[in-house]
Formats: sequence, structure tokens, C-alpha cells
Amino acid sequence: MFKNVIESYTGYIQVQDKDFWEEKIVDNTFTFDPEFNRKIMDDENVMATIPRFESFALASSGPKTKGVMVMGIDPEKEVSLSGIHNKLVRYRLTPEAVKNIQSEGRIPGKVRRLLDLHENNSYTNRGRLQLDLGLSDKDAGKIMPFIEKETRFENGRISSGNPGAWVGDNLSRYLELNIGDTIVLIGQGYHATTSAGKYEIKGIIKQPIPDIDNKIVYLPLDICQDLYNAPGNLTSLTLQLKDNSDKAVEKTIERLASVIPDPNRLIDWKAMNEVLVSQLDADNKSGMIMIGILYLVIAFGVFGTVLMMTAERRREFGVLVAIGMQKKKLASIISLEMLYIGFLGILAGSAMAIIIILYGLNHPIVFKGEFAKMFEDYGMEPIMAFQGIDFYFLWQMFIVGIMVLTALIYPVRKIFGLKVVDALKA
Repeated sequence: MFKNVIESYTGYIQVQDKDFWEEKIVDNTFTFDPEFNRKIMDDENVMATIPRFESFALASSGPKTKGVMVMGIDPEKEVSLSGIHNKLVRYRLTPEAVKNIQSEGRIPGKVRRLLDLHENNSYTNRGRLQLDLGLSDKDAGKIMPFIEKETRFENGRISSGNPGAWVGDNLSRYLELNIGDTIVLIGQGYHATTSAGKYEIKGIIKQPIPDIDNKIVYLPLDICQDLYNAPGNLTSLTLQLKDNSDKAVEKTIERLASVIPDPNRLIDWKAMNEVLVSQLDADNKSGMIMIGILYLVIAFGVFGTVLMMTAERRREFGVLVAIGMQKKKLASIISLEMLYIGFLGILAGSAMAIIIILYGLNHPIVFKGEFAKMFEDYGMEPIMAFQGIDFYFLWQMFIVGIMVLTALIYPVRKIFGLKVVDALKA
């Protein structure tokens, strides 16, 4: 989940002006240098660089206005980072479409009621539309082609040199914008110049985060730079990495530090997502608390078994010592017996877990219904994938083994402190 949020917006590493993150104004931008970009691309862990120009403006359409976030992007490169093309609206339940669908005789009554409930909703994929209308896969094969035909929403593309715009779905509703309409943007440009422009709406984007969907406007990068009178400047250059683990990110920043000229700097995803890092830390700590409770339950289970076994065999131990067995020998036999049983249990449990994990790797859990809707709202596939067998898996075996060894202390102490007469009367 966290990876999805990072990769959909900030990326793992960005090049910025040293003052931009603290004060996000157009004056804190930097000039894009192809030679500088080539040096970054030479790094072994960098796959691509994605340029962006971000700022704010007042958007207007007729009498309505709203403050918006304007983002200049390279449409082709942005696909590899945020997958922007997958967020274009493909279906919309307009009042007219709802009326036409409801007039069709083969539509079930339940679907008719859900159409009224979801009127004016927009969808980026067929699956979510089918889910909201409560259609099973069996019924969808017959009805969905007709529904798709009535609700299909045709979006256009934005490209370099073409003064067109994509706007968020909620923003388009507020400003009453549709494909082919014009949006006017007014703001402050580079070095306090006035920035103003009008752009044709080429497409509607549905972002999974409502706060962004309410105010986002996408422009081609060169058009956005012209709007703010900053040709050739960028607010950020995002690096797409081959290996995005924390260690790999740190090493990449160390290698590129000498390449980045002043007054620019490299900033990692943790600095750009402090709230997200806090959530991740809280999630990890809550996970540690839960696994700590689980360890405690296992430890008491193991110790309870040992305690019961020792109490039940007290008379047996007394007899063995009475006929001449040394307590040291008896303690070693009991220890070996318990180790055998304990580690046999660990190996049996691990074997069972390995079978389940290997099955889960090839057959991930696919959510349906409300859970699927929740996942798709966050821009993720409704799938829970299994983690492969790694050091974490082996570490659990080791911890349970330590519990078994610790539990051995009790029967060994009982044997060495055994009073034969009392034991024989047990």
C-alpha cells in the first residue's frame, strides 16, 4: 500500500532546488540541463527520469472559480511513474445514460435501483462499474456490453506543444466542464510575472485521493512552463529506480551527490512523505506488539506442556533415581526427549507453512465486493499477495526454538531438586 502511494506521486528520489520543498513557489525552480540528466541516467540504479513542473493557479469557467494545483508533465514519461493514462475516465453514469439503460427491458430491478444511487459517478475501469451495479459475472456477459455502450466516455490526449488540459473528475463537476470546454488559469509566474492562459479540456482524470481529484489540472510540460514564464525550468526531476529498497535508495543518493550541482539537491521519499513515514512506523510498531502477544501465547503453550509432562512423570523420575540412575543422566535424557519433540514440531509446522506459502504465491487472495471497491479506490488491484520464504521466515523458527530451550530449564531444575521419597509417593 505504501509503495503504491509513493510510486503514484513523489517517486523514491527527486532532484529539486534546495529551497523548493520548504517554499513551493515558481522562483524555487531549476533549469533542466540535458548533460546533467545524462549523468544521472548513467547511474546503475536509474531507469528513467520524469520531469515535472508544479504550481498553483486560480481556475475559472464562466462565473465559477477555484484554486487548483497545476502540474506540468511529460505525458509519455509520466506513464512509467504514476500510470496517469489508467486514471482517465472511461465510463460515466450521466442522467441521460441512466435513463436509457433503465428503459431497456432486460435490466434487473436491483440494477435499476443501483443506477439511481450511482447516477453521475465516473469510472476508470469496467470492473468497478460492474461492481457498483451489483452484476454477477454471469449476468455481466449479457448486460454489460449495452451498459458500456451507453456510459462510454471518450477522453482525448494531451501532448507536448498542444495547449490542452486534463482535469480532475470532481473539479470538472464543480466548474461544470466537459470535453471540448475551456478552462482559464490565472496565477503568478517566474519572478513575479503574471501567468494567464486558457486551455481546451481534452480529458477527465479520476484520482483515487479525493483531495487531489478536487483540484488537479494537468498540462503538457512545455505548455505549463510557458504559462508560468519559466521555459526550460522544472520544480522536480523524479528518478525511476530499478531497486527501490531503502538501502538501494541511500546508496543511489550517495553516488549521485557529486553529480548534482548547487543549488540543487536530492531528496528521498521519506523526506517528502513525513506523514506516510509516521503511518508506516505506527503500522510496524503495532505489528510488533501483535507478534509479541503471539510469541507470549506460544511461550505459555510450550511451558504449559512441559509443566504438565513434568508433573505427570514425577513418580517415574523418582523410581529411576531410586534404582540407581544418576540425576545428571536423567536430566540429559529428558532434555533430548523434549528437544526432539520441540524441533519435530517446529519442522512439521514449517513444512505445513511452506506448502501454504508456495500455494499462496501462485494463487493470491482476490477480494470481491466491498473489499475490492476499497482497494480500487486507492488505485490498487484487489489482491493480497503472499510474501516469499526469506530470512524473516527462518527467524520465526529460531525464536520458537529459543522458547523450547528456555522451557527445558524447568524440568532440569525439578530433576536435580528431586526428593526420591516424596516423588515415590506422588
